[in-house]
Amino acid sequence: MLFADPAVERYAEDHSTPLPAALDAIVEETELELGGAGMMSGPVVARLLDILVHAVRAQLVVEFGTFSGVSAIAMAGRLAPGGRLITCEIDRTRAAFARQRIEQLGLADRIEVRVGPALETIADLAEPIDLVFIDADKQGYLDYYETVLPKLAPHGLIVADNTLRQGRIIDPARGDPGTRAMAAFNERVRADDRVVATLLTLRDGITIIRRAT
Repeated sequence: MLFADPAVERYAEDHSTPLPAALDAIVEETELELGGAGMMSGPVVARLLDILVHAVRAQLVVEFGTFSGVSAIAMAGRLAPGGRLITCEIDRTRAAFARQRIEQLGLADRIEVRVGPALETIADLAEPIDLVFIDADKQGYLDYYETVLPKLAPHGLIVADNTLRQGRIIDPARGDPGTRAMAAFNERVRADDRVVATLLTLRDGITIIRRAT
């Protein structure tokens, strides 16, 4: 769901730096082969992630929810020298699709696609994480948040997608389990004195979180 007038959304997209043609091609292939194109990060969100990775000079990025690899590829191009991105995907078909595109673009040395439960994937990560992008199972957001926050670098960021749930977040009691879980996540972040957060009404809601100190 888009919260701005569609014409305003188009204006925002038209006045953001376009994504590389290779990413446009992956978007088209996703629609043809995987479906569920609405699960992809839109071009404005992908460019926002690109800018945030660049701003924090990320050495390590962790993504929950690879889908077709669009957001991972958008972020990988702005990693600091020697940086890497670990993207977690539970679905083997999606992971294979993303891995193939990543290899075709020569990014396999920077992006590692890990298949399996995301919490298990990152449990043994010891180095600080500079940016976390959460865009997977909505009922898992709280667990993802609590797991990565202690691992977050001092100037690191957590970026959570879909935090408005197409507007259903206003009345979560009448919503689906994912919406109720997202409401609990939003309330937890708001009340957490360990962090500072802002919820942006960009597309389906993007929450950006940093450490309070």
